[in-house]
Amino acid sequence: MAYSRTIGSQEIHGAIDRMVEAVAGAHRETSKLGILGISDGGILLSQRLARGVSEKLGREIPFGVIDISFHRDDISTNPIPKASNPTSIPFDIQNATVILADDVLSTGRSLRAAINEIFDQGRPARLQAAALFDRGGRLLPLRPDFTGFEEFVPKDHNVAVLLSEDDPSNDEIRISEQANCK
Repeated sequence: MAYSRTIGSQEIHGAIDRMVEAVAGAHRETSKLGILGISDGGILLSQRLARGVSEKLGREIPFGVIDISFHRDDISTNPIPKASNPTSIPFDIQNATVILADDVLSTGRSLRAAINEIFDQGRPARLQAAALFDRGGRLLPLRPDFTGFEEFVPKDHNVAVLLSEDDPSNDEIRISEQANCK
């Protein structure tokens, strides 16, 4: 069944605030905590989560970027894209709790690739996942620990998360039927 809708900035900010509360509540006593945004969609989410959790906990929570290009399982059919945001981890992940943040979680393949990249960098004590929008359709047994929105969206529909670096009032999530699926 085809449908489309837009989630506006106020709903998105409320969802991110709830995610911040959940992360802060789960990690009040966690001494080594860092958040990594899966490049490219999870970068702004990781920044917002880190900033919010830092405020809630009264201490700096570092954030960085994890590039999954070399761990994709479709590398034989799709060339590796030019990395616009290479892996940058400004904290020691060894024995740390690391939260992997992404804008949309669907099949779990990006999350799996991010986990592989993390273990190329070191061995964290614990890995967790945060997704602003969990659209269902998992192909791998991976679930986010922290979620803003959960809604099953059919494969023939697109979920586009648009977080604005300059003006968060322009944030939106668009769910729409893909043009080539009619």
